[in-house]
Amino acid sequence: MDVRRSGDRYPGGEPDAGIESFHAFSFGPHYDPDNLRFGSILACNEERLAPGAGFDEHPHSHTEIVTWVVSGRLTHRDSTGHESVVAPGDVQRLSAGGGVRHVERNDGPDPLVFVQMWLAPLEPGGDPVYEVVHGIADSTPYDVPEAGSLLHVRRLGPGERAAVPDAAQVYVHVVHGEVVLGGEELGPGDSVRIAGESGLEAVASGPAELLLWEMAAR
Repeated sequence: MDVRRSGDRYPGGEPDAGIESFHAFSFGPHYDPDNLRFGSILACNEERLAPGAGFDEHPHSHTEIVTWVVSGRLTHRDSTGHESVVAPGDVQRLSAGGGVRHVERNDGPDPLVFVQMWLAPLEPGGDPVYEVVHGIADSTPYDVPEAGSLLHVRRLGPGERAAVPDAAQVYVHVVHGEVVLGGEELGPGDSVRIAGESGLEAVASGPAELLLWEMAAR
């Protein structure tokens, strides 16, 4: 278990433009050769956008981009003609394929917070694919077969437990609340990189929400 604390993430974004970003992996100008990826995961960014703020059209390629909205509403538009509004409880995926451009904005009246995770595909290229799954349930993992990975969402009440998948590699991100995992106390923004462990559980001390990536060996 490799625990990474919220305060150790790389700050980014453009605060003057209403954009705050926190990067759990080497990202953009924050280059760390020892923190380039874990398993399939290339990035886990917490983004905070003020009303009216957003990311103008920009390109992606050869990346699976999965977004989880924590609060507020995210407006998405891309070069393949998709446009949607993503709310808390929805999972959005943009498979960039050989290349796609998109816009992400907070067009609503309230602050927007979302966690965006980038995964490396098993094979590069292909056509872009976009989908939104509304109101994903805790009991139904979200499958990203292009990256050989499953996303589990766990919403816990005080004292409730969530089993960590027994997999070659697991990445755990605490969205909000506090949990104990493997004897470690974790809070919002903390993450754990797990390899070769089994039988682990997360126990919540209050209301909590976790994102867990179950990954095959890469």
